[in-house]
Amino acid sequence: MNKSLLLNAFKTTIPVLFGYIPMGMAFGILFNELGFHWIYAALMSLVIYAGAGQFMAVGLLANHAGFMEVAITTLLLNSRHLFYGISLINKFKTHWLRKFYLIFGLTDETYSLLTGTRPPKDKEQTDFYLLITVLNHSYWVIGSTLGAIIGANMHFNTSGLDFTLPALFTVLAIEQYKSVRESWPFMMAGVVAFLSIWLFSRDNMLLMSILLSIIVLLILRLTHKPSDTIKQESV
Repeated sequence: MNKSLLLNAFKTTIPVLFGYIPMGMAFGILFNELGFHWIYAALMSLVIYAGAGQFMAVGLLANHAGFMEVAITTLLLNSRHLFYGISLINKFKTHWLRKFYLIFGLTDETYSLLTGTRPPKDKEQTDFYLLITVLNHSYWVIGSTLGAIIGANMHFNTSGLDFTLPALFTVLAIEQYKSVRESWPFMMAGVVAFLSIWLFSRDNMLLMSILLSIIVLLILRLTHKPSDTIKQESV
C-alpha cells in the first residue's frame, strides 16, 4: 500500500470528510445531552458506526425504549444495506478480516464512493476500497468525539447542522453523474422518490424507494433483449 494510493483515497473522501465531521459533532453533542460520558459517543461510533442509526439511538435512549423496539427499528432502518452488499459482492475481492471490515464499514456515503470512483490500478482495487472505508470511518469517529467533548464542556447550538447530510448526498450524486455520464438512472431515482412520497408516507419513503427501484430494475433486466447484450459486449 503506497502513499500515492493513500493520497488518491483521501482526495476521493474529501466530500465525506466535510460531511461527517460536522454531522459526527452534532451526534456527539446530542449524545452527551443524555448524560453519558463523552467516551461512550466515541466508542459507539467506533464499534457501531451507523450515522442515521446512531441519531435514532439518541431518541430511543431518551425515551427509554425496550430492547425489541430498538432491534426492530434498527433492522428496518438499516435494511437498505442488504441491497448495497449484494451489488458489491464482486468488488470485495479479499478474505477474512479485510472483507469483514469492508462489510462493516459500508455506509451510504462509502457505497456512493465505491460505486462512483475507480481505483488507480485494478490490482490495487481492494486496497483502495479499504482505504476509503477506513478514512470515512475515522472522520465519523473524530467528529463524534469532538462533538461529545465540546458538548460536555459548553452549550452548542446545533440548528442548521441537520442540512449537512442532504448537502453531502447532493455532492455525491453529482460525482456519481460525472462518473456514469448517463442521466436515466438519476431521472428514474427522482421519479421513484416522488412516487414513494406520493403513495406512501415520508417516514417509509426510503424503504419504499429501494423496493420500487429494485422492481423497476428487474423489469428492465427481464425485458432486456439478448441481442442488445451481445451488441454491447462486442462494442
